[in-house]
Amino acid sequence: MNHTPHASLMDEVYRHQRKIYDATRKYYLLGRDRLIGEMDPSPNARILEIACGTGRNLDLIDQRYPGRRLYGFDISSQMLETARTKLGNRAYLAQGDACAFEARTLFGTAEFDHIIMSYSLSMIPNWQVAIAEALRHLAPGGMLHLVDFGDQARLPIGFKSVLRAWLRKFHVSPRDDLDAVLQDLTAGRPLDMRHDYLFRNYAQIARIRAA
Repeated sequence: MNHTPHASLMDEVYRHQRKIYDATRKYYLLGRDRLIGEMDPSPNARILEIACGTGRNLDLIDQRYPGRRLYGFDISSQMLETARTKLGNRAYLAQGDACAFEARTLFGTAEFDHIIMSYSLSMIPNWQVAIAEALRHLAPGGMLHLVDFGDQARLPIGFKSVLRAWLRKFHVSPRDDLDAVLQDLTAGRPLDMRHDYLFRNYAQIARIRAA
């Protein structure tokens, strides 16, 4: 059991929210299905979701790409309870911290062909460290897929302030400098990075492929 302060906070936030999470978040966690649609994993791909939450994304990946090996971990034991109910034996699940994890210890495998971080960076205090940890676990030729809130720069005036005031109630902080951070993390390394904005900058999506 993970008893770190952040784990306790996430358990408190989602103790009851997890029961309605999938039904309510589908209206504003935009870009998740595009991320899944762009994955195109090989038949024997190992796919890890960091901060897998309720297991919603892993469930959709299993439906779209059946037969792949699915893994997920989350810092919240409450969210994992929902994920285990949803996924059953279709995925290997564990409790872990995105900023410090050893996949071989958690799952018996150290590298993954696809790693997903979906609307999790905005809830991880040391999110830059979490990205570095994800990159450390990419197999050769593997890809890290990221989607999260954007900077809302092209949306109507006032939308950004209202959205962010509401997000703060759930301890969510959009990472406006994600593109710059990714460029720094990948500079001079055998990594190919692409970053784009979606829905008039409401969301942002990025892909990093290892050589």
